[in-house]
Amino acid sequence: MTKFKSGYVAIIGKPNSGKSTLLNSVLKQKLSITTNKPQTTRKRIVGIFNDDETQIIFLDTPGILKPAYLLQEKFLTQIQVSINDADIVVLLVDIQNEKTSKSILEDELVIKLLNSRKKILCALNKVDLVDAVNLSKITNRLAEYPNILKVIPISALHNFNIGSLLDEIKTILPEGPKYFPDDQLSSENERFFVSELIREKIFELYSEEIPFSTEVIIEEYKERENGKDYISAIIIVEKETQKPIIIGKSGFSIKKLGQTARKSVEEFLEKEVFLELRVKVKPKWRSDQSMLKNFGYDIDSEN
Repeated sequence: MTKFKSGYVAIIGKPNSGKSTLLNSVLKQKLSITTNKPQTTRKRIVGIFNDDETQIIFLDTPGILKPAYLLQEKFLTQIQVSINDADIVVLLVDIQNEKTSKSILEDELVIKLLNSRKKILCALNKVDLVDAVNLSKITNRLAEYPNILKVIPISALHNFNIGSLLDEIKTILPEGPKYFPDDQLSSENERFFVSELIREKIFELYSEEIPFSTEVIIEEYKERENGKDYISAIIIVEKETQKPIIIGKSGFSIKKLGQTARKSVEEFLEKEVFLELRVKVKPKWRSDQSMLKNFGYDIDSEN
């Protein structure tokens, strides 16, 4: 009789390498928000994969970067905690960066990982954007690292070779119990995902520094049996000058944001909602330890 396998798998990589897209592809459902801007993922997202023989708890993490302020330092802490928690680490490598001088293998955190005893699988992403010769060269170079158990070429966006990556994870995964019920997709609650979906739309609709200076807090969430659920969300900005940009002339911008965010929230929750958005200024919140803690950026190791 085949014994059940379970464990934690951390997905790490640079900003915009496709970590969230990979998680969504594995789960066959949108769980992590994705945009074409870097630093979209700020908090690690727990996604749970189940089949008859395995339960894999994926940890989608923020992108690896050199921190410029306290919030970005929290990103690195979340990545390191996720690595510590993980039975397996999927090092997601953007093949476009490896063709240039921006190799992830030169990052201090990754060097430390490669010198550890962690079990590492390297997922070489966006292989549809490179020719066979370059693909072979990069694959062979990555395979030279003794702690990388295998290099798997994938395209997270086009769902290419995701099954092969899953098969490799299942092979390495330790025997263990089910940590979550079969029908549970994440350990996060609905409030968390609603705030993430609103933040995704901010990234899509606003430019310059605005998306990176905002945080979304769900102030009130009322489920109603007869009628639409009521959600009140606060958009936090750092500067007084950013507030009118979010609102827009005659409230046009925030109205558009509310409409697009409400549609995404309704698709995710599979129910109609009434979404109310307000804007508040919290000066320098990205460098304020107390506010960052209140906003949920301090995490502890789970294992």
